[in-house]
Amino acid sequence: MQSADATGRAPASARRAHLTIAVAFAVHGAANGTFATRIPWLKDHLHLSAGQLGLALVCPAIGSSLLMPLAGRLMHRFGSRTALRMLLGLWCVVLPLPVLAPGLPWLCLALLLFGASAGMADVVMNALGVGIEEIKGKSIMSGLHGMWSVGTLIGAAVGVPAAHAGLDARVHLGLVSAVLLVVGLLVCAGAPDIHPAEDEEAPPRFALPPRAALVIGAVGFCGVFAEGGTSDWCAVYLRDIAHASPAVAALAYTAFSCTMATARLLGDFVVRRLGAVTAVRAGGVVATIGGTMVVLAHSPVPAIAGFALVGVGVSVVVPLCFAAAGRRGPVPSQAIAGVATVTYTSGLVAPAAIGGIAGASSLSVSFTLVTVLTLGLVLGAGVLRPPPRTLIPSPAGSESSPVPSRSAVD
Repeated sequence: MQSADATGRAPASARRAHLTIAVAFAVHGAANGTFATRIPWLKDHLHLSAGQLGLALVCPAIGSSLLMPLAGRLMHRFGSRTALRMLLGLWCVVLPLPVLAPGLPWLCLALLLFGASAGMADVVMNALGVGIEEIKGKSIMSGLHGMWSVGTLIGAAVGVPAAHAGLDARVHLGLVSAVLLVVGLLVCAGAPDIHPAEDEEAPPRFALPPRAALVIGAVGFCGVFAEGGTSDWCAVYLRDIAHASPAVAALAYTAFSCTMATARLLGDFVVRRLGAVTAVRAGGVVATIGGTMVVLAHSPVPAIAGFALVGVGVSVVVPLCFAAAGRRGPVPSQAIAGVATVTYTSGLVAPAAIGGIAGASSLSVSFTLVTVLTLGLVLGAGVLRPPPRTLIPSPAGSESSPVPSRSAVD
């Protein structure tokens, strides 16, 4: 692959790579959306209490956090194309494992593997996305995450009718797993193959997130807390606080997901014109206004509007955090894994924190915390500013050019 030409147009190979990774994001999201629709079946099938199910659903985040650093090691050893093929394929293969579990201990083990494979594939996809973004010379990460959201909607669009028809989840997830595996492997065959430079050291198998990743991850933490808290609690808020009908409350998550997907697909257009820092600050303002509307709402319409604004406001935060991490340090995958670990932790903490605060006071107070954290996006967005590009000397009479990628790409 080559950098964009003098006209600013990326070469055909970069455009093909962009399309390939976009489809990979959609496959990853479709697996996630498919599983989400069959959680009620899983609860009933194994006769789990709410507490037991909650314990089990913590396991994917734990698995992701523990093994995401390993993704960089796999990329270094096998190259990005093979690593993506292995990890996205593994993610598709393990999709049916949770619904095959005969009891709670086996379910927890299956969900640990489920989360680990999802997290490692996520790191490789984002590392490739950052590399393609640098080659194209323009923002694409928001759109890639938008494709992930589209994938979740596709998975849900298939899963909801399957659940309504009473299709056994083992059959449903087995069929979807096979389809996604075939699509994923076909897609991976066209992925760019990025290899480390000869003098580049292999990243450690397991390591604490680098300091730069922690700072960027703090911004991601605020965005994911708002996103995770809203997606898990918006329907309950509409029913209990805004006094919405069960039908309106049930549609809240779908509406929020559609808003997020649309905003992410359009997010690159905004980032290219405003820059990452201004885009996140503006998003933080929008999300804060939305959170304030939610806290003050006592009827469905302003609450729904507030949740929609929160979704729009935080939509580009995670993509831009991954992009910023990928530009820090000598090993992008390691920094991305560090940011992903922090943001996944936020997604794990948010639902429990909101529920705990609501139990002690009310959901309105819980979403006051969400609103405060969205204001943190305004204050912390500066850490996403791209580092200055290093120039290499050119022959006399010609302009200097940016240092080429540290990795070989074919």
